[in-house]
Amino acid sequence: MSYSDKSDGITKEEWMLRLEQFPFKQADMNRLIMNYLVTGESINNCKVNDLPLNLVFVEGFKEAAEKFQLEAGLEPSVELNSLDDRILIREAVQNGRIHEATHLVNRLHPELLDNDRYLFFHLQQLQLIELIRVGKIDDALTFAQNKLSEAGEDIPEVLSELERTLALLAFEKPQESPFAYLLEQSHRHKIASELNAAILKCEHSADSTPKIMFLLKLIMWAQSKLDAREVSYPKMKDLETALIEPK
Repeated sequence: MSYSDKSDGITKEEWMLRLEQFPFKQADMNRLIMNYLVTGESINNCKVNDLPLNLVFVEGFKEAAEKFQLEAGLEPSVELNSLDDRILIREAVQNGRIHEATHLVNRLHPELLDNDRYLFFHLQQLQLIELIRVGKIDDALTFAQNKLSEAGEDIPEVLSELERTLALLAFEKPQESPFAYLLEQSHRHKIASELNAAILKCEHSADSTPKIMFLLKLIMWAQSKLDAREVSYPKMKDLETALIEPK
C-alpha cells in the first residue's frame, strides 16, 4: 500500500487556512528580510544543489536595507557601508571585468585570495573564459600557460574544471560546444556569489548566505519527497510568485 493510499492528502483551501492560522512573528519576518537585503545571492535560471530555481536574487540591496532599517527599527547583521564594495565587485564579475574585480578584492581584503586558492582559481578560470568569449585565442593560450598551467598540480580538485575550460579552445564555435555552459551568464553569477560569500566570511559575518535560500531549498526538498511517495498535496509550482496549485 502506498502512502497516497493511506491518506487523501490536503486540499489547497485547507493548506492556505493552516498558513493563515500559523503564528508568524513579525520580528522574525523582519529579520529574514533584512538578512536577505544585506547578504543576498545571485541566481539566474540555474541550479542550487541540484534544485531548479527560476529566480533572480541580487547581492546587497543597500538603499532598500537602509530604508527597511528605519521602518522596522532593525539593525542589520553587517555594516551597510560594506555593501558598496561588494556591489562593485559583484558588478565587475557579472560584466566580465575579472581583472578589475580581483583588484578590488585585493584592495578590500589582501589576504583573501592568498588564503582561498580555490576561489582564486575560479576567478582566473573566469578570466580565461572571458578571453575565449571574445575570441582572443592567442591571449587565452598565453594566459592559460602563464597563470593556470600549475593550478592542477597545486589544487588537484580543479584539474577537471581546468580541462573543461581548455576544451573550449578546441571548438571553432565554443558557444555550440558541450562546455558552452561556462560561457553562460549563469556561470558569472555563480562565481560572483562564491566571491560574495567568501568576502562576508572574511568579514566575520555570521550570515554568508541568505536564510531565505535555505527555506527555498527546504521547500524543494520536501516537495520532492512527497512527489516520490506519490502524495497528493497543494504544490508550490513557482517559487518566484509562490504560486500554489490545487492538489
